[in-house]
Amino acid sequence: MFVDEAKIHVKAGDGGNGKVSFRREKYVPNGGPDGGDGGKGGDLIFLADANLDTLLDFAGKHNWYAKNGEPGTNKNCTGANGDDLIIRVPPGTLIFDADYDLLLKDLNENGMKVCICEGGKGGRGNSRFATSIYQAPRFAEQGVPGQERNLRLELKLIADIGLVGMPNAGKSTLISRCSAARPKIAPYPFTTLEPVLGIVKLTGERRFVMADLPGLIEGAHEGAGLGFEFLRHIERTRIIVHILDIMPPDGSDPAKNYRQIRKELEKYSKSLAKKPELIVANKIDLDPEGEIVKKLRKQIKHRIYPISAVTGEGIKDLCELLWKKAKQTKSAATEQKTAV
Repeated sequence: MFVDEAKIHVKAGDGGNGKVSFRREKYVPNGGPDGGDGGKGGDLIFLADANLDTLLDFAGKHNWYAKNGEPGTNKNCTGANGDDLIIRVPPGTLIFDADYDLLLKDLNENGMKVCICEGGKGGRGNSRFATSIYQAPRFAEQGVPGQERNLRLELKLIADIGLVGMPNAGKSTLISRCSAARPKIAPYPFTTLEPVLGIVKLTGERRFVMADLPGLIEGAHEGAGLGFEFLRHIERTRIIVHILDIMPPDGSDPAKNYRQIRKELEKYSKSLAKKPELIVANKIDLDPEGEIVKKLRKQIKHRIYPISAVTGEGIKDLCELLWKKAKQTKSAATEQKTAV
């Protein structure tokens, strides 16, 4: 089950209370105060973990609490600190303060972590308040409550390649050919109801991540079909691969379908529309003479890569090309980050 949004309540641990105690030992009259301090409450930390790809863990659990600090004890012993609570989320998770609709952190890289709520400080024991004048204080501090927040988590999948196109263009078949991902494939629209990630492995330990996204239709940026719900996942991909069905079942024009999807991407996000794009003509097994692909090249005036996701024709060369393109975009992003 794929979950890409969640609302939760989080709270760091409270600080432990200080101790009111007096030293009582044989042959030690007037031992004086010896109450220890309370321990610090545990922090609440979010950690991006590449082994996760969904927010499913938050679907059935709303409250997340770190451990409280232990109270101080006699003999000036400090209470134990509360354990930190580390919450693991998929890379690409955005953490918002739900009450203020404020973005707190974008965990867009594996291993990134952020402390969202700090644990409360432990209260001081009565030994801390002893002075030459006031030698027997009979009070101690209460521990400070830990911070708490209402959060909204939003996941934007991170992938090297994002497959877009009309429903039934062959995106699911392509990713099942290239990787171990097994999305649902059927001869009717919207068989892909949620994004599917697959790792494409090439020779020599080369690999990249491909995402199959639900099909887009006209009006997707306004909520038509399933596009509005999943368009944000395309924002994280490095390269958009536009899959064109050269012989759509509904008899529509492939070139017109391409322009329609491009309009939806531009209306949703200008930056998204500027991402590198490869156009792939699928189902060339239905066009043995190549006439439809020739016509498409004249209509679209962009380079088109013909494949057949069913027979496998052209897929190996396409994967090699995608790996090179993904490597180039990664290198460019790294250089830009270093320059900044």
